[in-house]
Amino acid sequence: MDPKLIDGLRAIVGPAGLLADDVRRKPYESDALAYLKRIPELVVLPRDTRQCAAVMELCARHRVPVVARGAGTGLSGGATPVEGGIVLGLARMRDVLAIDPERRIARVQAGVVNSDLSIATAKHGLFYAPDPSSQKACTLGGNVAENSGGPHCFRHGSTTRHVEGLVIVTARGDVLDLSRPRADPLGLDLVGLFVGSEGLFGIATELTLRLLPIPPVTETLLAIYTSLEAACQAVTQVIAEGLEPSALEIIDKLTIEAVEASVLAAGYPQDAEAVLLVEVEGSEAEVASQTRALEPILRAFGAFELRRARDEAERARLWAGRKGAFGAMGRIAPDLYVIDAVVPRTKLAALVRATTAICRERRLKLANVFHAGDGNLHPNISYDRRDQDELARVIDAGHAILRTCIEHGGALSGEHGIGLEKLEAMEWLFTQDDLAAMCRVKEAWDPEGRMNPGKLIPVHTCMETRSALPSGGRA
Repeated sequence: MDPKLIDGLRAIVGPAGLLADDVRRKPYESDALAYLKRIPELVVLPRDTRQCAAVMELCARHRVPVVARGAGTGLSGGATPVEGGIVLGLARMRDVLAIDPERRIARVQAGVVNSDLSIATAKHGLFYAPDPSSQKACTLGGNVAENSGGPHCFRHGSTTRHVEGLVIVTARGDVLDLSRPRADPLGLDLVGLFVGSEGLFGIATELTLRLLPIPPVTETLLAIYTSLEAACQAVTQVIAEGLEPSALEIIDKLTIEAVEASVLAAGYPQDAEAVLLVEVEGSEAEVASQTRALEPILRAFGAFELRRARDEAERARLWAGRKGAFGAMGRIAPDLYVIDAVVPRTKLAALVRATTAICRERRLKLANVFHAGDGNLHPNISYDRRDQDELARVIDAGHAILRTCIEHGGALSGEHGIGLEKLEAMEWLFTQDDLAAMCRVKEAWDPEGRMNPGKLIPVHTCMETRSALPSGGRA
């Protein structure tokens, strides 16, 4: 890499903000999709929007690709480094800039950890609702890039519903200030467009986020089933009845066994084939009414036991087991492939059967823990990426599961994004005209194609779209 570029970057971020030696660059070779990896040429860690803009302007002058990275908890290869490019890490940008309790909004830097925002706002009786399983590690900027979900997004909605404004640094180093909340923006909704763009448009450095009042009452139920399909059917019926718990999460037997054998042991019954974790929140009357309506439905579909969390400590244990399930799976194999796909909720049981068959045919270990209320499946395949034959079977199973979801009217991602993992699958779901339209939007933000290149949209589609334009490349 050009020494002038390196010297210029060091002058902007200081010695602590530039990682150039092999040992310090190594941890940035992948996100949580660890079978896709590449050690970056450089890692640059700006401290604020001004430094980020200066870095981007310098990279634009040197025509260097940029891959943004939060905490590296992403699961689709979105933060995998690219050849000849830098990784721009936002983990040092972790200031809570302002909290406005009256308007129920917070302004934060992109590197603030998700759960830290709720800790900071708790004294005002407020919290930040989107709660990915990795919320104690993942950053809010990364959540914006992927439009992350979480267990409680069934009621509260995914990240996009809670983003009121953004400060964006463009590919050329310009600062676009869209931070002022606007209930009904005039013209193009650039903030809405940016959320979920997976780093292809620019870098969100500051976020204006909506906060919610902490519910006065929360009730947590654990329904225990002898069949995973029965738990899925119960979820379908709960939604058909028009009930609105804040979370509906299913955990299967293999996951239960892994959790209960770990430091995260939550008290899940190991004789169950599946458990359904249900949470209801609101006023005392609302919670009582919802719970009375839920209980007969959960039992009608075969729950042989229904438990209630006796206190906040037990509730916290139940959720720690659910959110730590991916980590607990390390007891089964050294690697975990977390598939993220969505189907209509009425098709959950059918997809569970199909994913089980797909993995059985390929001699793979499958566990399921997922956001059942959203129809957001997370089939988890335990494997060892050092075994090339097993890795090939895992990737093949992932493709087969995605194709099956599409056949059942589903989508490619509920919250993990497309990244590199599902790049091929984009052409299974979208037409070439659809993909060409995405390319034109990408080019409007990033004419030189330097932002996270090769992710989300198949590269050949964008090349064909660009060559077909009358200007030879500009939309």
